[in-house]
Amino acid sequence: MEVAANCSLRVKRPLLDPRFEGYKLSLEPLPCYQLELDAAVAEVKLRDDQYTLEHMHAFGMYNYLHCDSWYQDSVYYIDTLGRIMNLTVMLDTALGKPREVFRLPTDLTACDNRLCASVHFTSSTWVTLSDGTGRLYVIGTGERGNSASEKWEIMFNEELGNPFIIIHSISLLNVEEHSIAILLLRIEKEELDMKGSGFYVSLEWVTISNKNKDNKKYEIIKHDILRGKSVPHYAAIEPDGNGLMIVSYKSFTFVQVGQDLEENMDEDMSQKIKEPLYYWQQTEDDLTVMIRLPEDSTKEDIQVQFLPDHINIVLKDHQFLEGKLYSSVDHESSTWIIKENNSLEISLIKKNEGLTWPELVVGDKQGELIRDSTQCAAIAERLMHLTSEELNPNPDKEKPPCNAQELEECDIFFEESSSLCRFDGSTLKTTHVVNLGSNQYLFSVVVDPKEMPCFCLRHDVDALLWQPHSSKQDDMWEHIATFNALGYVQASKRDKKFFACAPNYSYAALCECLRRVFIYRQPAPMSTVLYNRKEGRQVGQVAKQQVASLETNDPILGFQATNERLFVLTTKNLFLIKVNTEN
Repeated sequence: MEVAANCSLRVKRPLLDPRFEGYKLSLEPLPCYQLELDAAVAEVKLRDDQYTLEHMHAFGMYNYLHCDSWYQDSVYYIDTLGRIMNLTVMLDTALGKPREVFRLPTDLTACDNRLCASVHFTSSTWVTLSDGTGRLYVIGTGERGNSASEKWEIMFNEELGNPFIIIHSISLLNVEEHSIAILLLRIEKEELDMKGSGFYVSLEWVTISNKNKDNKKYEIIKHDILRGKSVPHYAAIEPDGNGLMIVSYKSFTFVQVGQDLEENMDEDMSQKIKEPLYYWQQTEDDLTVMIRLPEDSTKEDIQVQFLPDHINIVLKDHQFLEGKLYSSVDHESSTWIIKENNSLEISLIKKNEGLTWPELVVGDKQGELIRDSTQCAAIAERLMHLTSEELNPNPDKEKPPCNAQELEECDIFFEESSSLCRFDGSTLKTTHVVNLGSNQYLFSVVVDPKEMPCFCLRHDVDALLWQPHSSKQDDMWEHIATFNALGYVQASKRDKKFFACAPNYSYAALCECLRRVFIYRQPAPMSTVLYNRKEGRQVGQVAKQQVASLETNDPILGFQATNERLFVLTTKNLFLIKVNTEN
């Protein structure tokens, strides 16, 4: 049986800025334009039976504004009349009304259990569409934006069961056939699962094709299903259609179509409620591992082997824990002792003092870290200089820009440990696994529409952007950009709803549920001379933070960023914020 390769993400040190001093609030006004919509956005609120956190992640926080990454500054939304409306911006001062490009042939309001309609721009001439009732449309559009050749025509239209949303899609063209691979997401109820909420997440990989080029008829040639217990943060099909990448809190596995899930669900739930195999905690200098021993255990039943970067524990001739340690330890000074409460306590001395370990044994999830609140407060205090509410705050003033006591533990350590998995499209097996540990997922963005979407993760205080390359087996994920201190800054925005960045990495932006939009720019040269008072040196670059407040009381339903503009969608309005002027 083939075992998935345990991989890691390689950070490019030249893209990090250890001397970054924080964002300075700029009061420069941002040009903001408002368009009133002819009909309201087709928002679908959660029903009473959609009460889980997974329903909220997938549908309650759905982004109703869709960016066509194949054409610059072109966004789409679906209104209550079933129309797909498009706005393409050429000149901010001469904005036209959103135009109708397609109308759904069915009445959406007739379906009681419908979800939000979803759309994905598969290629420069193809679009996949779900009406939210369980019907999938594949549409040939011609060259969008070209009035002479643009014509939206349904090429495939089929009912696929319960309602779903579209996560991702790609177009595959070769000499013999044209096919489109689509990733669908459903949250379904498993009646036999009596231990948890009873809901599971279903990811369906559907491929349609027309094998005969003379015949325009498309039909389903492949239908694979993955199931898991959490909504994936990120899921995308590789450009060649040979694999699938998923970032999620809980693992996904392929199942046979129509397979009875009772056995799988029982196994998942038993793993969920299983008590940790061991507990561990750490200080800056050492680690302590605590293991509950079987009754009547003696010193002779225990064998513990310490190596500089490896540990092996055997209890009563059975392998208990064995593997590579996260970092090196002083194995000669490490000890173990049997405590009075029939537990084994192991003390490991860190070689790299001050290094925080996100895990004890690399890839092992059987233990539980016991967190110390004083450690969290100490780390928060060291990071408080990274945020500021003033353009040039006085570094010597009594009150610091950020109060460490207001930070919660989740800003420093993360309860949930996500993983990045790559699945092979032929064998349906996991081929690569990256344990993301405390690298919190932030958002995804399409930098190059011909490549897979990038994903942004928190690394320490920074936010790092990663571009997947399925063709490079040895270096599958490339670090392409860094947003300095953004991982730390965004943790303080408790009401954030959507997160995005420009495809050219010039800025990142997030919006709250109502009204406010925050923009964080990359460091840029100063037009005036500025000095750091503490170090007495001239500051060459400053990273600006800007805040825009929208003139509306309607909740924000959609949010998209392009190189020049931010598009913000509310129930009845579409706002454009001019962020950059293209050189």
